[in-house]
Amino acid sequence: MKIGILGGGQLGRMLIQSALKYDDQFYTLDPASDAPCHNISSFTQGNFNDYETVLNFGKDKDVVTIEIEHVNADALAELENQGVKVVPNSRIIKTIQQKILQKEFYKTYNIPSPEFQVVWNGDEKIIMPLPFVQKMNTGGYDGKGVQVIRTEEDYRNLWKDPSVIESLVDIDKELSVIVARNENGETKTFPVTEMMADPKLNLLDFNICPVFLNEDVERQISLITEKFLNAVNSPGLFAIELFLDKEGKVWVNETAPRLHNSGHQSQEGNVNSQFEQMYRVVKNLPLADTDTITYSGMLNLVGAEGHAGKVIYEGMENVLKLPKTYVHLYGKKETKPGRKMGHINVLADSREELMEKLIKVKGMIRVISE
Repeated sequence: MKIGILGGGQLGRMLIQSALKYDDQFYTLDPASDAPCHNISSFTQGNFNDYETVLNFGKDKDVVTIEIEHVNADALAELENQGVKVVPNSRIIKTIQQKILQKEFYKTYNIPSPEFQVVWNGDEKIIMPLPFVQKMNTGGYDGKGVQVIRTEEDYRNLWKDPSVIESLVDIDKELSVIVARNENGETKTFPVTEMMADPKLNLLDFNICPVFLNEDVERQISLITEKFLNAVNSPGLFAIELFLDKEGKVWVNETAPRLHNSGHQSQEGNVNSQFEQMYRVVKNLPLADTDTITYSGMLNLVGAEGHAGKVIYEGMENVLKLPKTYVHLYGKKETKPGRKMGHINVLADSREELMEKLIKVKGMIRVISE
């Protein structure tokens, strides 16, 4: 099959790397000439937000999918009209790529999500009590386009862009679950992972699996995934980011209609990875076994503060000496502060050992520049 991917970043790269054992042709579209997929696919440099560019890219493909949601969904809808398969469908991409529509989607389908208010220009009266979270309607990812408003002073720094104002959850744990559905309606769910964020960058720092949750919390998550997949009514692989509050209630934070950073540890920690699963969804094949092999965790490699330019992975040689430690680099030649450059997966025999190893590896390596 001729499989087109909108976006040529690391998610597309790892999807293609996983699928190279099969017999398909991969085509990617990205505005950056040196995007991570440029040298492992039939690459087109172009804007995936431009209607005509997306239409021309996709019209001769058997199936088109995404590795970033900020794409031209109207062009994807037209491709569907022309008989091109789009996974997930254009309707759910358009819903999820706008925070306002995403929140209204949860409300419509009775999926638990924090209370919210929509503002269009920043001049409306905000009825949500402090503290609250402001999420820009479009364009936000990796901690961008999100800010917590805690004080009256913070309030003066409200963005004027269309946004969701959301009540602040008293978080006990941040969790994620990756679910997949093929065209035949078969579904599979990966084991829940726990996400630990870097408080400075507001980026995922560690991701660990499995997470031990009580029966009630597991039941809530299972119900959320079931409601979500029924509401979406589209083949696809989706990451559902969750908050577990200190009273034991589970809330949906956000959803991504694609592969996700919180599933990277599945590359070595599960019988099959999220990338294998995404390939099977796109091809409408039987879905892969998602069982956990052992305790697994992921550490993001991000550009260090004060370093911009040609990348150097300081300490990599020592990391490569460690047992059950797996390096995944994204093929990005230039680093800058906070930029995701790769990740490292670690396996262990217990949660305690896993955390020790992740903290050790984090202290051993720095992403700097020449």
